[in-house]
Amino acid sequence: MSKVILKTKDEIELIRESALIVSKTLGMLASEIIPGVTTLKLDKLAESFIRDNGAKPGFLGLYDFPNTLCVSPNSQVVHGLPNNTPLKEGDIISIDCGVLKNGFYGDHAYTFCVGDVEPKIKDLLEVTKNSLYKGITEFKFGNRIGDIGYAIQNYCESKGYGVVRELVGHGLGKTMHESPEVPNYGRRGQGKKLDNGMVLAIEPMINLGTHKINQLKDGWTILTKDNLPSAHFEHNVALIDGKPNLLSTFKYIDSALGVKCDDEFPFTKL
Repeated sequence: MSKVILKTKDEIELIRESALIVSKTLGMLASEIIPGVTTLKLDKLAESFIRDNGAKPGFLGLYDFPNTLCVSPNSQVVHGLPNNTPLKEGDIISIDCGVLKNGFYGDHAYTFCVGDVEPKIKDLLEVTKNSLYKGITEFKFGNRIGDIGYAIQNYCESKGYGVVRELVGHGLGKTMHESPEVPNYGRRGQGKKLDNGMVLAIEPMINLGTHKINQLKDGWTILTKDNLPSAHFEHNVALIDGKPNLLSTFKYIDSALGVKCDDEFPFTKL
């Protein structure tokens, strides 16, 4: 990846606008994710919603990806393709969505439960989501990329989970994937220095079992090597005045699911 592109405050607000359309799209989908729904239906709903909000689907056609959403159930980690197979009670589904508006991308993800899910899988989702905020906490002026990855890895491995190595977070702006890469593992004090104006997509991908993965023959879908479930949560975050500021939000999802949560509060004050 090339040089890190620092953003002005005006550019950050444009990225926030795109990220919030993703947030609202995921919130709209939250109440649609029930046993019997197909991921292709979710994909069509998302595309219509994004276009109705004056934006374009960010993934559709990107690297020749054929859909609006990456939908990855159960042991699929990321980049799953929407299809006509109905979701079942007890499944989990990671939905990753991108939006392009005003020349800037938004991109984030959430792993949903389909009906009632086993407690050990719910725990995986909870830990993965918590690890996202542990990573965001370390996104501050003077720290380095390795501090973010270390925080995520240390927390998840302490719970006995596998941290995917081959897939990473990234910078975000006029292109979907900018420098720097943001691994979910690392060493404190290593990697690029974090600076005001950086915008990152931080996205832990955490497996119930091994950290090892395989790729399907479709050229897209990544799944766990041991076929155990995987969870994925992602936020877009800007470094403003030395501190992390969330550009995306899960509040629309929480509202749809009837969940009360204050995880985001420390990162929403400007």
